[in-house]
Amino acid sequence: MSGIILFDGVCNFCDSSVQFIMKRDSKEYFKFASLQSGIGQRLLKDHSAPAGLDSVVLIENDRLYTESDAALAICRHLDGPWKLLWGLKIIPARIRNKIYQFIAKNRYKWFGQKEACKIPTPEERKRFLE
Repeated sequence: MSGIILFDGVCNFCDSSVQFIMKRDSKEYFKFASLQSGIGQRLLKDHSAPAGLDSVVLIENDRLYTESDAALAICRHLDGPWKLLWGLKIIPARIRNKIYQFIAKNRYKWFGQKEACKIPTPEERKRFLE
């Protein structure tokens, strides 16, 4: 069993987040694909994702998580104290999602966009879906 993280492939913040997750996912629970990729688009369609998703999505146990639910569910599987962030689920989703949406809306302005993706190492490459 594993989770699939779909991320914005041109966002510097999203790329840094993928690198952060990979370093703290010693069990290699997560696989990755960009939202813009063919497989990313197919997975969104297969899971009846709402139109216009442009930031992190988690698919786990055939369920689609978006916004703060996705971010917190990802933290639940990370090594170390990061899994404690799962406890933030007690905050109502509409409040968590307002904060998430504010960051997502400003991520290009604050962190920029990439014209090309980092070339993954062979070890990292096996964690990306094609």
